[in-house]
Amino acid sequence: MRTDPSPGSLPAREHLPAAGAGTPVLDVVVPVYNEEKDLGPCVRRLHEHLDRTFPYAFRITVADNASTDGTPQVAARLAADLAAVRSVRLERKGRGRALRTVWSASDAPVLAYMDVDLSTDLNALLPLVAPLISGHSDLAIGSRLARSSRVVRGAKREFISRTYNLILRGSLQARFSDAQCGFKAIRRDVAQVLLPLVEDTGWFFDTEMLVLAERAGCRIHEVPVDWVDDPDSTVHIVRTATEDLKGVWRVGRALATGSLPLDRLARPFGDDPRDRDLTGVPQGLARQLVGFCVVGALSTLFYLLLYSGFRHFAGSQLANALALLVSAVANTAANRRLTFGVRGRGGAVRHQAQGLVVFGIGLALTSGSLAALSAATAHPDHSTELAVLIAANLAATVLRFLLFRAWVFPDAPPTTHTPDPHLPDPHLPDPHLPDPHLPDPHLPDPHRTWSDAR
Repeated sequence: MRTDPSPGSLPAREHLPAAGAGTPVLDVVVPVYNEEKDLGPCVRRLHEHLDRTFPYAFRITVADNASTDGTPQVAARLAADLAAVRSVRLERKGRGRALRTVWSASDAPVLAYMDVDLSTDLNALLPLVAPLISGHSDLAIGSRLARSSRVVRGAKREFISRTYNLILRGSLQARFSDAQCGFKAIRRDVAQVLLPLVEDTGWFFDTEMLVLAERAGCRIHEVPVDWVDDPDSTVHIVRTATEDLKGVWRVGRALATGSLPLDRLARPFGDDPRDRDLTGVPQGLARQLVGFCVVGALSTLFYLLLYSGFRHFAGSQLANALALLVSAVANTAANRRLTFGVRGRGGAVRHQAQGLVVFGIGLALTSGSLAALSAATAHPDHSTELAVLIAANLAATVLRFLLFRAWVFPDAPPTTHTPDPHLPDPHLPDPHLPDPHLPDPHLPDPHRTWSDAR
């Protein structure tokens, strides 16, 4: 799946190889529940669009979620009339359950799904799956909240959608912009690793999959879409929102407690240039600088608050020493974890000891600055003291970063991850998933009609 780059060059995914005869490159799943009215026109429209514009073999799979109306019969007629359409019947409801079932059994290298109302303009379908076919990305999602998207929907749905995504960003640190748009795609090799970790079987399935994919280091491609709200949508907004919030709480708690094995899934889907030794390129320098600056700014505020508090009952030198000591311990701990990515308790005492040496250097700089100020004026006011201390701390900060990077937290050698026997190997077939080259006994044969299955 990866090319062998020359030394010093960035690795790249390979374009998906041409599929064998009769094997589609793309499998588009349309999950439905009681959609006998809209299913036929929507599937025929989707089939016509793919047949006219998509340059690869494709399949459309209608996943019936235990419908109680005439949806199964409509799906069977579509499968009989159109060779690229098949129907699958599930006896239990749940959009997530339908996607997991069909995706797990599909032999197509790229898997997608869209809502039956086709609210999203189909011209976005090829841009959605192209990065997955080329190997550039692992997942792709349509976004109604991108700046260049064109969306027609009511204020209520707009407010709910934006509020939900703000909740995801604040609680789960999600960076994707639209979790709920029913227009997504994923590479099959990525799905085989992620799907066993996704617990939800309903509407939260998408969000949970995206959060886990992002935490596992997958690249998520976003496509701005043109989207028109379906006024006849059968989605129950209040119930769906409640279930989504429960899902956010469950996933957030799992991430906080470490019960999800994402540390052992980090970057499992291909070579990452950040994991390679590239000649002449300092590893992680930009990220470390940003982290160090954020920690430094917060530490400076903390230090100034401490100094102002200690100054009420101590002289300037003692207040400076106490404030710098307390803030230095907190600064070392924060930089250890956030800036340089050192986890666990191993070496923590040594790092704090080295941090205290760096603290001593900073103390010498700031104390020397105060001594120089006292020599210049007998009674400097408080604002002048703070200005001198800020300037001295800026100089000490630059030196602190250099010492932290070169001495306290030098670049560690790359670690090798031991495969977890309880997790699937992304380069080997998952024994718990059906073999795509063999017929799945739990799914209907795509070449059989609905009447044959009965």
